[in-house]
Amino acid sequence: MAEPGHSLHPSARGRGRTEPRTLRLLRLLLWAGTAFQVTQGAGPELHSCKESEYHYEYTACDSTGSRWRVAVPHTPGLCTSLPDPVKGTECSFSCKAGEFLDMKDQSCKPCAEGRYSLGTGIRFDEWDELPHGFASLSTNMEIEDSTLESTENCTSSKWVPLGDYIASNTDECTATLMYAVNLKQSGTVNFEYYYPDSSIIFEFFVQNDQCQPNADDSRWMKTTEKGWEFHSVELNRGNNVLYWRTTAFSVWSKVSKPVLVRNIAITGVAYTSECFPCKPGTYADQQGSSSCKLCPANFYSNKGETSCHQCDPDKYSEKGSSTCKARPACTDKDYFYTHTACDANGETQLMYKWAQPKICGEDLEGAVKLPASGMKMSCPPCNPGFFKSNSSTCEPCPYGSYSNGSDCSHCPAGTEPAVGFEYKWWNTLPTNMETTVLSGINFEYKGMTGWEVAGDHIYSAVGASDNDFMILTLVVPGFRPPQSVMADTENKEVARITFVFETICSVNCELYFMVGVNSRTNSPVETWKGSKGKQSYTYIIEENATMSFTWAFQRTTFHETIHSLCYSDCTFSVSSPTRTFEYNFSALEKTISLAGGPSFTSKGLKYFHHFTLSLCGNQGKKMSVCTDNVTDLRIPEGESGFSKPITAYVCQAVIIPPEVTGYKAGVSSQPVSLADRLIGVTTDMTLDGITSPAELFHPESLGIPDVIFFYRSNDVTQSCSSGRSTTIRVRCSPLKPAPGSLSLPSKCSDGTCDGCNFHFLWESVAACPLCSTADYHAIVSSCVAGIQKTTYVWREPKLCSGGISLPEQRVTICKTIDFWLKVGISAGTCTAILLTVLTCYFWKKNQKLEYKYSKLVMNATLKDCDLPAADSCAIMEGEDVEDDLIFTSKKSLFGKIKSFTSKRTPDGFDSVPLKTSSGGPDMDL
Repeated sequence: MAEPGHSLHPSARGRGRTEPRTLRLLRLLLWAGTAFQVTQGAGPELHSCKESEYHYEYTACDSTGSRWRVAVPHTPGLCTSLPDPVKGTECSFSCKAGEFLDMKDQSCKPCAEGRYSLGTGIRFDEWDELPHGFASLSTNMEIEDSTLESTENCTSSKWVPLGDYIASNTDECTATLMYAVNLKQSGTVNFEYYYPDSSIIFEFFVQNDQCQPNADDSRWMKTTEKGWEFHSVELNRGNNVLYWRTTAFSVWSKVSKPVLVRNIAITGVAYTSECFPCKPGTYADQQGSSSCKLCPANFYSNKGETSCHQCDPDKYSEKGSSTCKARPACTDKDYFYTHTACDANGETQLMYKWAQPKICGEDLEGAVKLPASGMKMSCPPCNPGFFKSNSSTCEPCPYGSYSNGSDCSHCPAGTEPAVGFEYKWWNTLPTNMETTVLSGINFEYKGMTGWEVAGDHIYSAVGASDNDFMILTLVVPGFRPPQSVMADTENKEVARITFVFETICSVNCELYFMVGVNSRTNSPVETWKGSKGKQSYTYIIEENATMSFTWAFQRTTFHETIHSLCYSDCTFSVSSPTRTFEYNFSALEKTISLAGGPSFTSKGLKYFHHFTLSLCGNQGKKMSVCTDNVTDLRIPEGESGFSKPITAYVCQAVIIPPEVTGYKAGVSSQPVSLADRLIGVTTDMTLDGITSPAELFHPESLGIPDVIFFYRSNDVTQSCSSGRSTTIRVRCSPLKPAPGSLSLPSKCSDGTCDGCNFHFLWESVAACPLCSTADYHAIVSSCVAGIQKTTYVWREPKLCSGGISLPEQRVTICKTIDFWLKVGISAGTCTAILLTVLTCYFWKKNQKLEYKYSKLVMNATLKDCDLPAADSCAIMEGEDVEDDLIFTSKKSLFGKIKSFTSKRTPDGFDSVPLKTSSGGPDMDL
């Protein structure tokens, strides 16, 4: 691994060697390299290296913490006579922020203007391309063996540089961004990230020299709700590999929003040998800068600038821009009106102001001018509970008194004031309210006013772009309900907030109302899309705590950061230690009804609880409808009536059978929503404070986990202070065809045991996971007539539905056992015959050798004795003629082998020693 800013040689292996020996070794290596280059071919003679043709690097640190500075040519083989190695700085040496290490004289020097340095760190803030040292990898998360096709489908699922940041993938592949760094001292890595979509799993972790990941719980990143978030992790000394990993699961939405990462900074490196140029849109006007400054609005800069350049009058730029844009002509949407604060005379004035920052041009063709301010008029009265002071400002009435906006009056005896805020007049923004603008592009807060006061109302102002969020926040530190309300223990209401609103939109728009408790993150309560007529909305507060109420308005919905309501596309994926289960509940997306057991009123009236369920809805649209048809039943046939329907994911109505009412049809009354919004889908029993106890239903016995849908209702009652919740436990049941069957808890026949939390069990074959290769196995037949068949069958019991189909039967050519048996018998027979022939041959050979050996022994004995000379060479009676055959020069193969054991004369005959009868010398015949 290489240190940022320079390269590292391989680690020195000669630990314990002395420095002179190391120096000699380095010189020898340089000499050998030079000699090798010179001897390559018959090229021209190499010249001495110039300073521009090489650079300096440090060797790896030895056991004593020392290292050497060596010269390395930019292109090997072009020059020779490099400078000799010299002893380098200590491995723990580092420069201050704003400085760099000059390798020539090994000293720290300040960065020049237009450049910056972190000293012991590096920063990556330009993402026009993947910076050097980073790697982007992609893999398939499937547990089963991935085919070539699935691997190729993930090759393009990588982190993509997009200028100021780098974006993750959005598909169901795993994309990993890696960076390896070697730290000579403990340091940190910090970065900014934007993570708006929980359908992507985003993790960041670090592995050390031993490939051991850090045990920090911050590995799993949390979604961001207010733009960019800052994240920092400590790094240990040594090698560290940083991983940013994302995997998308299309559970909540079809198109996931990518994770964005920017401004990655790493500290703890030993040194940096150069300063980094300021990126476009920034500048450094002083030497020794540790960071670059952003160019102000209407200014721009290029890379490595020492100052920013002003845009031409007919152009503009935002803060931190690298280019200027042409100004458009001003329109009536580029200004807004507001009321001035009341002056000492109690008068206010209608004024028009340009939306800031002003980017339009007034002098262009077709441009509008800013309207003139209106005439001064008397200030409206103060809001109820306030009075006008001598300075014409509105002040709150003292405790024990009240007002309607004019003078304060004491409460009559035996009464107490109902403390609260009532804003009827909007001459100035109240002190407990604030407004801002959240960018819909980079999700950063701008120093702009999002809402403007307008006398009797407040309205959203013009943003810099159409997809900005106009934020208005009201903070209430606590509540003081009247004593009469506090004495009512059954009433859970502490306070309520009511507001009247109207949305007028020429394009797509949304208004969000969010509530936060004790400075916690705001949670969306209600959303209105498109143009809405003037209407009122009330939210009940049941907890005496610091509350924040936020209104956010967006003209277009290119980015829905604040909108956290989700829906399910009826698909789900969950991983187990052995495999990944993929589900598709499309067969269960239609509404289904269920009636509970009969109940009776105190007077014996029988009724039923009727439930209507819509598991997934239709892209967030609730499909279950429960109606109050009591009015309809009293209207004669043929005439239209009015029904009061309730639309939800799950709703409940009271059904009175016709035999009780006397009508032709049953009566449906008191419809109630049990599930207004989908919280999530998981196999865990608890999600967002909602629990689905497993003991409410008969246990699951097939080994397939239940998939649980969690919902909440906005309806708040005295008994359900947090609203109602609903869980639908979807269970795989191969014997129940779609849509399957619904059941209620056996202990709670009405679906709930406490009146607030409802539970259902939905069993169906459509709830089984999609079939995969793990759900079937192969049966291989025996080889018959050279043919072998492979048949694929489902594993029993079959615990899957849909998905892949069984592969076709496969036929292959094979060799039967009869064939191999024949081959074996033939080979054995041939081997036996060969062994028999060889045995006979060597037995015969052995007999001849024994006979010759005995003849030799007899001849040797006769040498020592005097025997009469032979009268002739005739063959004696009983001797074998074949034993003394005289071989000619043309012999058979066995004859050649036999001749090697006998002594031959030059003429090709055997030589037999004989002794003459006279006892003279031996003669060879």
